[in-house]
Amino acid sequence: MKTNSNGRRFFVGGNWKMNYSKLLLERINDTLRKTKDIDVDIVCAPPILFIRDFILSKPSHVQVAGQNCYHAKEGAFTGEISPEMLKEIGCTWVILGHSERRTLFHENDELLKKKIDYVLNKTDINVIACIGETLQERESGKTNEIVERQVRAYQEKISNDQYNRVVIAYEPVWAIGTGKVATPQQVQEVHERLRKFIEKNTNSDIAKKIRIIYGGSVNGSNCKELAQQPDIDGFLVGGASLKIEFEQICKARQN
Repeated sequence: MKTNSNGRRFFVGGNWKMNYSKLLLERINDTLRKTKDIDVDIVCAPPILFIRDFILSKPSHVQVAGQNCYHAKEGAFTGEISPEMLKEIGCTWVILGHSERRTLFHENDELLKKKIDYVLNKTDINVIACIGETLQERESGKTNEIVERQVRAYQEKISNDQYNRVVIAYEPVWAIGTGKVATPQQVQEVHERLRKFIEKNTNSDIAKKIRIIYGGSVNGSNCKELAQQPDIDGFLVGGASLKIEFEQICKARQN
């Protein structure tokens, strides 16, 4: 198992969002087959209706995530999906708090606390917990205030022995799907501060081991420089996870 100098295994998530076709599935699987010999955790999140198609066709080293879930096993929650359903279909991960869920569907810290609490305490699904500031918040100098508030909300529901099931994904909203990307130095600065913030609220061992990944217009051109930063432990990739450059992104930490 290959880790960086801090002992954290590189992690790459591919969020397909609301995109799917049989041709696209074949192309993605062709790309993923080229990543089977690298020491990276690769997790893909197809649209819920097509998770089964992906599971039946994907390379065995790739794990599967849901893009979202609700904080209940079953009931009158039209349009929602439970963590138990995700597990039954074959998912081992779920993405929570993606910026599109926060901005388009008005998910807030209180709802996300309920979700992460349910997933971690009622199931054995692992969590990609997303955080990130808007452009207005960054320009107002509020980046640290916003991301620390969002992390604190998750932490209220994570016990110390559950952090090994959580990956934190920092995704500045202004860099998602815009072609704008935070500089490696900007990302490193936020990740380093987040690690110190997590340590303050837990302990040094947890802070050292937790993986903090970056999402925001990551592509084949910028991934290597980002991956060289000491506190960037991987990526949560959107559009580029549907393209052949996803192979380069998965191999960003390789020499």
